[in-house]
Amino acid sequence: MIDTTALRRPVLLAILSLLTAVAPLAIDMYVPGFPDLGRELVAGESSVQLSMSAFLIGLVAGQLVIGPLSDGLGRRRLLVAGTAAFALLSACCALMPTVPLLVAGRFLQGCAGAAGLVLARAVLTDRFAGPRLPFYFSILAMILGVAPVLGPLLGGMIVTASGWRAVFWALTAFGLVMLAATWLGVPESLPPARRSPGGLRPAFASMAALLRQRAFTGYTLTLGLAAAAMFVYIGASSYVFQNGFGLSAVQYGLVFAVNAAAMLIASASFGLTARRVALPALLSGYLAIGTLGALALAIQAALAPTLAGTWLCLAVMLFGIGGVFPAVTTITQTIGHARAGAASALSGGAAYLFGALAAPLSGTTLRAMALIMSAALVLAVLSLLAARPWRPLPERSFA
Repeated sequence: MIDTTALRRPVLLAILSLLTAVAPLAIDMYVPGFPDLGRELVAGESSVQLSMSAFLIGLVAGQLVIGPLSDGLGRRRLLVAGTAAFALLSACCALMPTVPLLVAGRFLQGCAGAAGLVLARAVLTDRFAGPRLPFYFSILAMILGVAPVLGPLLGGMIVTASGWRAVFWALTAFGLVMLAATWLGVPESLPPARRSPGGLRPAFASMAALLRQRAFTGYTLTLGLAAAAMFVYIGASSYVFQNGFGLSAVQYGLVFAVNAAAMLIASASFGLTARRVALPALLSGYLAIGTLGALALAIQAALAPTLAGTWLCLAVMLFGIGGVFPAVTTITQTIGHARAGAASALSGGAAYLFGALAAPLSGTTLRAMALIMSAALVLAVLSLLAARPWRPLPERSFA
């Protein structure tokens, strides 16, 4: 007899992984078209960049509303509605005649794109338990690591062939595919008996209850500060390697790809080791590696910076961050499993909020980048200590 549950599991995981990729792809996929966009809409560079900030703000706001609401209304209806809205708003962005309207459209697009990001984690928490869950979260973390790298590469090809508006038409098509896949392949994972009272007030009360838990808040801050370090790297690394070390755009792309591979390796190693090592201990190890890499980079930047040394230190730092993401996600979803949507909203929202706040501080020099990343990761270590990682997790722990 065929185990249909076992057959459906890979399909569900594939759909949730793609839903997780939608928002990270949409963040920077249109970046190669910025010059053409500015010329066509007669807008300055800062105005064009504001459209990306608007998307990030929408992504945070959407997670903070959709996640806890889903604890009362269920996952499926919000996931279908959010995916449909993302497709529609992507088409609207493709048609916008001015930058202010594009900024508004990008904000709303971010709010809608947050549904796939926040609810994919909630559905996994609803459906699965035991030692497989950390492995599943490591897959989502790998998607989150790959998508921002693939975004500009895919976008560059689309912009070269058809212009910046074609990027949003591609996102529209992606959204429609995800809508069909969600409708056919993602059943409701939260039965009515397990739902909390509906409405915004109970939803925000759920988030407040989670934030009152010292462990949850400490782990969430750890994730947010690690994400801040990563966004500083994304914002400053092109200046450091191209202006500081004289690399070409192609050579910088190679550096960026290798460092992204370090994050992927860390996420994969987390999934393989989470069954044998306690999650807080595993998180502590990854965070220690990332912090040491950043501190080594800061010391090197102050003394005698070299291309090889900078690249190595960044690869070590990003390896550590690549393990922090799935570890914290698994831990916070474990602590908040009774409010999986709210827990997912807070941890995911913190990552993008801290990232959006840190990116403008990244600067354009190696020394500034290294100091800010080091400060963020040292604060992440203090946040982890505040969470008391030596205390055992709830019974739903997967160590």
